[in-house]
Amino acid sequence: MAAAKDLTKGSPMKLILGFMLPMLLGLLFQQFYNMVDTVVVGQFLGVEALAGVGSTGSVNFLVLGFCIGVCAGFAIPVAQKFGERDFDGLRKFAGNTIWLGIGFAAVMTVATCLLCGNILQWMNTPENVFDEAYNYIFVIFLGIPVTFLYNILSGFIRSLGDSKSPVVILIISSVINVGLDLLFILVLGMGVAGAGLATVLAQLISGIACLVYMIKRFDILHLSASDLKPDATAMKRLCAMGVPMGLQYSITAIGSILLQSAVNSLGETYIAAVTAGSKVTQFLCCPFDAMGSTMATYCGQNIGAGRVDRIKDGVKKCSFLGICYAVFALGVILLFGGEFAKLFIEGSQGEILELSKQFLILNVIFYIPLAFVNIIRFSIQGLGNSQLAVYAGVFEMIARGGVAICLVPVFGYTAVCLASPAAWVLADLFLFPAFFHSIAIMKKRYPQMTAPDK
Repeated sequence: MAAAKDLTKGSPMKLILGFMLPMLLGLLFQQFYNMVDTVVVGQFLGVEALAGVGSTGSVNFLVLGFCIGVCAGFAIPVAQKFGERDFDGLRKFAGNTIWLGIGFAAVMTVATCLLCGNILQWMNTPENVFDEAYNYIFVIFLGIPVTFLYNILSGFIRSLGDSKSPVVILIISSVINVGLDLLFILVLGMGVAGAGLATVLAQLISGIACLVYMIKRFDILHLSASDLKPDATAMKRLCAMGVPMGLQYSITAIGSILLQSAVNSLGETYIAAVTAGSKVTQFLCCPFDAMGSTMATYCGQNIGAGRVDRIKDGVKKCSFLGICYAVFALGVILLFGGEFAKLFIEGSQGEILELSKQFLILNVIFYIPLAFVNIIRFSIQGLGNSQLAVYAGVFEMIARGGVAICLVPVFGYTAVCLASPAAWVLADLFLFPAFFHSIAIMKKRYPQMTAPDK
């Protein structure tokens, strides 16, 4: 059996770093092969194809974000049962997660593929990039079951404290994705559909590899027939954790869709600039994503063990890391922001490069609020209060939607650049009180707290 990692004992900073760094490496590789799609599309298929792929970004986030959020929520009861050392309960949750994953994947795949064209029309996708957008996002939607497969299995593995093994799997699939991108686009001439297919196949390989690894190395996750028996109580608990987390992503994405619609109305040049800038920020945000996922598992295990005392200490340590990285990222973008944009845009496209650099700078200035959005929100989810985290998504939606509807028509592209920072700040105004409220509830539930481990 592979060694599961107990996050309820030992130095919080050491445990957080030990769990986060391998996950960060995995996220960087995941973003790397997502970025390869955009680089190859932008450099070899042109600005129009790049704008087509970019115009699907928010709806991609709406749908796949819901999938990823649901899977992350399903993993929290598993982490809590591991903290309780209730391994029978852990396996029951894992078994019922499989059935829920199959059901959610089937419904979402059918619905999104049938409505794909309508969704793009609702988003005011320009006619000259509509076909490119449809060809790309339709393939991505067909791969929704693969998204569930990978995220459920990797969530199980991370819930037991193993954040290293998924990294190795992602590295392998990243290399394969690069090769498939070049094969499908440059050799077979499949266009943007080839980029989407390469991403789906790479994630399929990751999911299968996670399954093989889990079966061979984690005896604790070997499920019996009784573990796989549908249990209404377990499914209700899983849905109570997973659906709010999925809705949190999707509600946030509604604001992004409104914003993307506003960007689409500005034309191809601005779509391409936002696409290039967004791809760079997705890469830069990997540390914040790793911190959030780390705190969900850390808080989940510790609340399962009744160690409320360790949670606030862990959040403080992780927040310090987030602030330090935010300052570092700002320095990097101020020095090299224009060079990063050239990964996606030819050097001759001077106007798009300048617009992309403006987008990057105005976003990265607000990375400290973004750090708190990830750390505090996922900590709340780890405590079992997924419903509260949904409201943070509502605030983000209101901010992005308000900027898109009210400010973009007046201030244009500058308002687009400041939409996400406005969303992060507004979400934080809700998340901090929500976190302290959650901690107060848990202190009443677990009044006998031991001193934090040093």
